[in-house]
Amino acid sequence: MCAVVGARDSASTLHVATKARYTTIEGRTTRHPCYAVSQRRRRIVEEVFGWAKTVGLLNKLRHRRRATVDWVVTFTLVCYNLMRLRTLTAGPARA
Repeated sequence: MCAVVGARDSASTLHVATKARYTTIEGRTTRHPCYAVSQRRRRIVEEVFGWAKTVGLLNKLRHRRRATVDWVVTFTLVCYNLMRLRTLTAGPARA
């Protein structure tokens, strides 16, 4: 709760997810339209990491050297971008 109070004292806008029970985020924060936008954008960002861990096999990396790890992470994210590009260029879905 201390971080929430400190952020409010500094006039910062909080963009943390709310919980169903025992949350420190009140209606003062969640009633603003910017909060809803922030939560939607957060989902988009988290999808990348979820895809990289499950499909991209980054949940247990099998390499040790920094150069190799950088290459594997870059390759995985390039693959994700290609998958996303394919979806974006396909156009709207037909009913």
